[in-house]
Amino acid sequence: MSAYQNDIKAAAELKEKAGSGWSAINPESVARMRAQNRFKTGLDVAKYTAAIMRKDMAEYDADSSVYTQSLGCWHGFIGQQKLISIKKHLKTTNKRYLYLSGWMVAALRSEFGPLPDQSMHEKTSVAALIEELYTFLRQADARELDLLFTALDAAREAGDQAKAAEIQSQIDNYETHVVPIIADIDAGFGNAEATYLLAKKMIEAGACCIQIENQVSDEKQCGHQDGKVTVPHSDFLAKINAVRYAFLELGVDDGVIVARTDSLGAGLTKQIAVTNEPGDLGDQYNSFLDGDYITSADDIQNGDVVIKSNGKLLKPKRLASGLFQFRKDTGVDRVVLDCITSLQNGADLLWIETEKPHVGQIAEMVNRIREVVPNAKLVYNNSPSFNWTLNFRQQVFDAMVEEGKDVSAYDRAKLMSVEYDETELAQLADEKIRTFQADASREAGIFHHLITLPTYHTAALSTDNLAKGYFDKEGMLAYVKGVQRQEIRQGIACVKHQNMAGSDIGDNHKEYFAGEAALKAGGKDNTMNQFG
Repeated sequence: MSAYQNDIKAAAELKEKAGSGWSAINPESVARMRAQNRFKTGLDVAKYTAAIMRKDMAEYDADSSVYTQSLGCWHGFIGQQKLISIKKHLKTTNKRYLYLSGWMVAALRSEFGPLPDQSMHEKTSVAALIEELYTFLRQADARELDLLFTALDAAREAGDQAKAAEIQSQIDNYETHVVPIIADIDAGFGNAEATYLLAKKMIEAGACCIQIENQVSDEKQCGHQDGKVTVPHSDFLAKINAVRYAFLELGVDDGVIVARTDSLGAGLTKQIAVTNEPGDLGDQYNSFLDGDYITSADDIQNGDVVIKSNGKLLKPKRLASGLFQFRKDTGVDRVVLDCITSLQNGADLLWIETEKPHVGQIAEMVNRIREVVPNAKLVYNNSPSFNWTLNFRQQVFDAMVEEGKDVSAYDRAKLMSVEYDETELAQLADEKIRTFQADASREAGIFHHLITLPTYHTAALSTDNLAKGYFDKEGMLAYVKGVQRQEIRQGIACVKHQNMAGSDIGDNHKEYFAGEAALKAGGKDNTMNQFG
């Protein structure tokens, strides 16, 4: 017996026990409302989605072609429409997640207004967005199930038993819109205790996966900007532990932690690591510091710091800001150490922030990590901060040069130019972009591909396209031709915006509550009927 039928039976038994006072209660209506409210709390969501993510990670370990994907969403409605679209076109949400970007929270969700990605937005805004996203995803479930219930009633009324059985099967085997969210906690917004408290809020809101980076909280920068400052491993591991404790306290035992390192592009540290003996973790961190070896106290100036490294006295270079500098060209080695250390101390997945999307570069680091941790795997930022067209055209250009091919028709510095759009080089580059995710998952250990900020850009692009026509000569045609007609032609559910917002659900609830006396909005005069 299905969960739906079980709920009908259970509600009927309760109704019978309650007696005549419950005469107006319809057990099937109860079952429908329960089906539409499968997840009662954010913790229910977190436990459910954590299990999905663990299953997906195991499947990727067995077969690297089954990687996962997500798009960053800055509003519940955007996340909802993304999952509705996935279900419509691909018929399943399997291996598709949501990403919640701290960058977009800062830029779009802060009460202070648009902010740079420097952890200046309200701490609770990320947890609030997680809750909002899952509210909209649960509403998408309720709406889609409501349509099925309406269709079931129509089939029963028409006496079409085969159709009714088909719809009932869809209800019994319904796939939810609720999927895992990878949520950005930035650098933890303070010390380890603050990180723990914020992680709890995020988990209680539904997060099964938290991404945390090794930058200094009060010096945090966007991963694709300059001026990034990392922390010693002990500081970062304390925050990883804090997140794990938050998961375990709340009973989300399968919770996933993504350890992000910015070391590839970070040339600075705020502090010198504590070290107790040569070769320990602190000593390894300090070994990358830029400085001068000294032999005499005369080499020490007022305010200088001196440490023992490699058996010698090292005077690290300290900038006017008080920060210490790493040696150039140590980024890859620091990334490898960061990643191995994180995986050996509680992290589940890695995030390496790179300056370009290059499979070979990523694979070089991952292969070194896998020499120590064989099942190491990455979450990778397919970032809009990269100029993908230019990067891949240059990669193809360089490969052609290496192969001895004639590249005299191309100017490497100007490959972004529209004049190259129809060339063989551009077509080869586009194909490499198309297969980048599959290639990188196969060759560079990437389990999850995400685009951090896509819906920030799509919102801007679509609004620009509408505004330039509507406020000019096209007038209303700009909306009708560019938006509404496309919604109708492509079967976009939002064309019936009243239905999307829950009007039909409300009508059915009115009928549950008031029977024939219900005043419904969905009558013959509802203009939504114009859309079929």
